[in-house]
Amino acid sequence: MSFPIYFAHRLLSSIPLLLGVSILLYAVLHLAPGGPLDVYADNPSVSPEALKNLERELGLDQPVPIQYLHWLKALVQGEWGYSIRSGRPVTLDISERIGPTLILGGTAFVLALLVALPLGILSALRRYSTVDYTFTFLSFLGISMPIFWLALMLQALFAVRLHLLPSAGLETIGDGSLPDRLRHLILPACILAVANIASWGRFVRSSMLDVLGLDYIRTARAKGLSERVVTYRHALRNALVPVVTVVALDFAGILSGAVVTETIFAWPGMGRLFIEAMNGRDYPVLMALLMIGSLALILTNILTDLVYSLIDPRIRYE
Repeated sequence: MSFPIYFAHRLLSSIPLLLGVSILLYAVLHLAPGGPLDVYADNPSVSPEALKNLERELGLDQPVPIQYLHWLKALVQGEWGYSIRSGRPVTLDISERIGPTLILGGTAFVLALLVALPLGILSALRRYSTVDYTFTFLSFLGISMPIFWLALMLQALFAVRLHLLPSAGLETIGDGSLPDRLRHLILPACILAVANIASWGRFVRSSMLDVLGLDYIRTARAKGLSERVVTYRHALRNALVPVVTVVALDFAGILSGAVVTETIFAWPGMGRLFIEAMNGRDYPVLMALLMIGSLALILTNILTDLVYSLIDPRIRYE
C-alpha cells in the first residue's frame, strides 16, 4: 500500500475518533461550573433582561446536546463560529495566533532535537563515565524542574538584572525588525526546549544502549567495522525508531500551544489564547483550539509512520 492511500485510510478512520473527542470535550466544557455570562452577572448596569437576551442570542439557553449539534453542523460547513469574548470570527482569532506559536514551537523543537540527540548518543557511548553521570544529573534536573519557575528565574536574570534579553512579548513596540524578534524569541524557545532536551536525551541514551547490546552490533564490530560506522550506520538507525514516537507526541503538544511559556512571556500564541478563552469561558474558541490540538496529534501520528519507513525500509504500510 502506497503512503498516500495509507494516509487517506488513516485520516478517514480517525473521523469517528475526532467525533467522540468533540462530544467529550463539549460536554466537559459546558458542564463545568461557570459560564461566559458570569462576568456580567454582578454588574449592576446589566439588567436580567439583557442577560436573558444575550443568552438567547448566543444560543446558551438551549440544551447542551442541541448546542453541540448546532456547533457540529457549523463545523461541517466550515464555520467555527464567533468568539463570545471578542465577537470576532474564531478563525480570525486563531489565524492571528497560530503564526507566533509555530515560530516558537518550531524553534524550540529544532533546538531540543539538535541538543538532545548528540548528548544522548554521547552519554550512551560513554556509559558510566563522568560525561554520562553529568548528563544524567542534568536530565533529571531538567525533567523535575517546574517550567514556570525556571522561566521566571531566567526572566529575572537575563531581562531584569543583566538587561541582555527582553522580558516578554513578540517584538518591541515601534521596532519589529528580525534581530529584535530573534532577541524576544531566545528566552521562551530555550525554556520550552529544556524539558524536551532532558526527556529526549534520556530516551536516546536508553534506546542506544539497548541496541548497542544486540548481537548484530557485536558482529559488526567483530568484522572490523569502525566504531563510527557501527554507531551511526547500524546502531543509531534502529535506536531512532522508538525515539521518533516520543518526539512526535511532544511535537504535537508543542505546536498546539505552550500554555505556560506563552503566558509567562506574554507570547501572542495559541497557548495564551487558550488561557484567555478559558478564563472567559469562550466555548467556540476553546472547542476550536482543542479540536486543532486533537487533529495535530492524529496527523503527527500518521506522519510518524512515514518517518518510520524512512529510518527502517523494512517497515511497510498495511
